[in-house]
Amino acid sequence: MAAATTAAVPERAPETSSVPVPFDFSKPPVIEGFNPLPRSKDETFKEKFMRKTKENPFVPIGCLGTAGALIYGLRAFHQGKTRQSQLLMRGRIFAQGFTVVAIIVGVFTTAIKPKQ
Repeated sequence: MAAATTAAVPERAPETSSVPVPFDFSKPPVIEGFNPLPRSKDETFKEKFMRKTKENPFVPIGCLGTAGALIYGLRAFHQGKTRQSQLLMRGRIFAQGFTVVAIIVGVFTTAIKPKQ
């Protein structure tokens, strides 16, 4: 019988080269071009609402129109005024569309506005 000749392959130890770690969990990530600004104080709900309303006043107007048309439409439906109810529900759809368009326009104007 012939002896099997197998070459012994030495096992390699894992290489500890200087491969950069993709993310160090002990530090916050560094995002190029992003400099966080420290806030002087947290806004209250009312302050934030007023600031956002001044930035884009058409969104709250659209929301109020949507809610008003919905409430009056449901009231007319409850009273049995089907024609008026249908018209108010169509008005609600229009007001919702107006609100969505106002949000989109506000997002685009905010994105285009130069940073201060």
